[in-house]
Amino acid sequence: MLKAQRAILSVYNKRGLEEFARGLAGMGIELLSTGGTKAFLEERGLPLVGVAEVTGTPEMLGGRVKTLHPRIHAGILADRSRSGHLAELTEHGITPIDLVVVNLYPFLETTRQKDAKYQTILEMIDIGGPSMIRAAAKNHSGVAVVVDPDDYPQVLAALEESDGVVPEKLRRRLAIKAFRHTQAYDAAIARWLEQQTGDKEALLPDHLLVDLRKELDLRYGENPHQAGALYAHLGGEGILGGFQQLQGKELSYNNLLDADAARRMVSMFEEPAAVIVKHNNPCGVGRGGDAVEAYTRAVACDPDSAFGSIVALNRPADRELAAALASLFVEVVVAPQFSTEARKAFVEKKNLRLLECPSVASHPGVLELRHVDGGVLAQTPDLEPDDPGAWTCATRRLPDDAERRALHFVWNVVRGVRSNAIVLANEHQTVGIGAGQMSRVDACRLAVEKAGTSAKGSVAASDAFFPFRDGLDVLAEAGVSAIIQPGGSRRDPEVVAAADEHGMAMLLTGTRHFRH
Repeated sequence: MLKAQRAILSVYNKRGLEEFARGLAGMGIELLSTGGTKAFLEERGLPLVGVAEVTGTPEMLGGRVKTLHPRIHAGILADRSRSGHLAELTEHGITPIDLVVVNLYPFLETTRQKDAKYQTILEMIDIGGPSMIRAAAKNHSGVAVVVDPDDYPQVLAALEESDGVVPEKLRRRLAIKAFRHTQAYDAAIARWLEQQTGDKEALLPDHLLVDLRKELDLRYGENPHQAGALYAHLGGEGILGGFQQLQGKELSYNNLLDADAARRMVSMFEEPAAVIVKHNNPCGVGRGGDAVEAYTRAVACDPDSAFGSIVALNRPADRELAAALASLFVEVVVAPQFSTEARKAFVEKKNLRLLECPSVASHPGVLELRHVDGGVLAQTPDLEPDDPGAWTCATRRLPDDAERRALHFVWNVVRGVRSNAIVLANEHQTVGIGAGQMSRVDACRLAVEKAGTSAKGSVAASDAFFPFRDGLDVLAEAGVSAIIQPGGSRRDPEVVAAADEHGMAMLLTGTRHFRH
């Protein structure tokens, strides 16, 4: 790259632009500009040349056509190492453009506006901007392209230190960033257009482009010998809805997995609730009149497993909650808000991570992805709410009111437990959880063992049907009075007959909630 002499600036996001443009002008770099960018900089007294003055053609079609012209693109694309290219520029009186500063119309932001009309969103599809970005990125051997205002200070510093030349290493990094920028932009447009069709192809397209931006380098992955990082969906609401870490050590890979699982589960309850997660499974869930009561009930389910866990609340954490947590070692507390008194109380536990997160929102347009060797599995999230009105009672005995409240509660809990999953609960809290077992009868045995004497009079949920009656027999022997499960096994009649034999009530939901 030769010493920069001419730059083109055409940006929607004006953040940092005035300072950057002044810095360029101060080095004697001529500034070309268009439309709103030109007006913005002229108002601030900066010397500019309008693109229309260079092209000899006015802006057309309401601004759709401004920079799509050979006198612009030849100036960007000319290879400075080819004498033929430079001769052609001279022949046609075209001055090379050495610096392209462009960011694009806010397409994603416009799609998120509730009242945005279809045509308004289409107008936010930038054409000239991506064309200039790609041209400059392709020709990065002689041109620097800047798409992110955060890079302005670094580019100015490089120009000053290198006598008006952006170093090759920085040009290459900026080019990579530019191509990723336009890739993400085009992917967002394609995804939005697909969503407008409302068909299955929109949910699972033939070509799936995943747009992710690195937010954080982690100390390591699941284990110390694995590298790890945290990425966010471009244009989304941010990790965990845009969390803020208020105190504590840096977050680990496993912390984030467990915090996400706990937050998703606790958001399923409208009343004050607490979820305690260990190794991506709940070891206690409670609800009550306030956060303290909910937490106390949750931790009572399995106090031993709660050691070193993640606690999530769907209500603000106050001083009383901090006091209740004082005697238990936990890694992370997740809540929509932390009062000043709670933060003062928690500060004594300097390693405890406090994550302030908004309530979970459903994002049906985001697919869940899991890697397999050579590819990924993709599915729509299990976000559909259950319809208790569609549940049927398969047994002679109907659940009483208290059992029905408990069955509603425990069915919400079992959705968040790794399969095979059995959860025992009363209407206020879990009392025993059997998670991730290879056989359903073993999950029943584990849940009963965890519950101890609390199993008597409890209700149970199974995330999928009972393949045999043996699991139900284990629950009945422990004193479980009612069961909720999807049904759908060819042995359903045998299982229902066993429930009738034990005097149990059984609801069938018709919906399975496997979580592998």
